[in-house]
Amino acid sequence: MVGPSGSGRTGGGAVTPAARRGGVRPQRGRGSRGSERFAPYVLVAPAVLIIVLMRLYPLILGVNFSFTGDGAQNGTAVGFGNYRELFDDPLFRTALSNVGLLVLLLPVAVAIPGLLATFIYLKVPGHRFYRSVYFFPAVLSPVIVGAIFNLLLAFDGPLNATLGSFGVSPVDWLGDPDLAMVIVAGVHIWATFGMSLVVFLAGFATLDAALLDAARMDGASLRQVIRHVIIPSLSRTIQFVFVTTMIGMLTSMFGLLYVMTTGGPEGSTYLPEYYIWIQQGQMNRPALASAASTILFVIMLVVGLLQVKLLDARGRRTDVPGPSGMVVGRHPHVTARAGDDLPAAVHRQRRDEDAA
Repeated sequence: MVGPSGSGRTGGGAVTPAARRGGVRPQRGRGSRGSERFAPYVLVAPAVLIIVLMRLYPLILGVNFSFTGDGAQNGTAVGFGNYRELFDDPLFRTALSNVGLLVLLLPVAVAIPGLLATFIYLKVPGHRFYRSVYFFPAVLSPVIVGAIFNLLLAFDGPLNATLGSFGVSPVDWLGDPDLAMVIVAGVHIWATFGMSLVVFLAGFATLDAALLDAARMDGASLRQVIRHVIIPSLSRTIQFVFVTTMIGMLTSMFGLLYVMTTGGPEGSTYLPEYYIWIQQGQMNRPALASAASTILFVIMLVVGLLQVKLLDARGRRTDVPGPSGMVVGRHPHVTARAGDDLPAAVHRQRRDEDAA
C-alpha cells in the first residue's frame, strides 16, 4: 500500500525541495506591484504637502500682495509701483549695497570654520582647544552677543582702552558709517561659525583616510593636502556651507542690528530684513514690505545658484591627472596621488617608480 506523497500535505500547490533549491519564488499579483510603485509617493506626500502649504503658498501670496497698494490704496493693484518706490528709497539702496558687502565677506565666513575643522581633523597643535570652545558662541542669543560687543566696542570701552595703551587713538567702531556694517558682519561671523564647523566636521567623517595617507607618502605639505585632497573631497559640504551661510547672513542678522546699531549710523547698517521690519512693523506698509521680501528672495536664489555653479566648476577643474596619470579628485574610491605642484625631480622619481 502506497502512502500519500508530500509528507502528509494534500493538494498540488506545495513547493517541492527541487523547486526550492532552484530559487523558484511564488509570483506576486499585480495589486502588490502597484502598491510598491506608489509607496514612495505616499511616503513623501506629507513633506511635500507641508512645503506647499507652509512655504510655496505664502510665497505666492506675498508676491501677489507686493503688486497692491498700502493705506488708501489697500487691495488696489498698483503694478510695479512698490518696486519703483523701493529703488527710489536711499535706505533700500543702502540695504542692497550692504548685501553686496556680505557676499564679498562670504568666503571669509566659510574659510574660518573650514580651516578650524581642518586643524581639528589633522590634529595640529592646539586642536584640543579649538574642539572645546568652538561651539560656545553658537549657543548665545543674538541679543546677548550684541550687548557684549556693545560694551567691548564702546568709544570708552575696553578695546579702545587697550589700543590707547599702545598710543592708538580711540575708534568709534559702531558710530562710523564706513565701519559699522563691517563690524556687525564680523560679530555675526564670530557668533555663527560654530554651526558651519559642525557641518565641516561631519564632512570630514566621510573623507577617505587613504587619500591623506597617499598625500603624506608623496611628501605633500599641509597647503598641498588642503588644496589637492581636502577641498575636492569636501566640495559638496563646502557648497552646502556656502549656501546656508549666505542665507543666514541675509536673514538672521536682525537681532544684532537691532541691539548694536538700530540701522544706524545714518542708515549705514540697513539690510533688507531690517528694512522689511521697519516698513511692516513701524510704517504699517505691508505691501511695500512684501515687495522688499520678494526682492530679497530673488537675491538669495540668484546668489545661491551662482555659488553652486562656480563651486561645481572649480571642483571639476581640481580633478586633474597627476604626473603618473592618477587623479586627485572628489571621488574617494579613485586612487589618488597628491602634490601636483611638487618639484620636477619628485615627478621624475614618480615616473621611474611607475615604469618599474
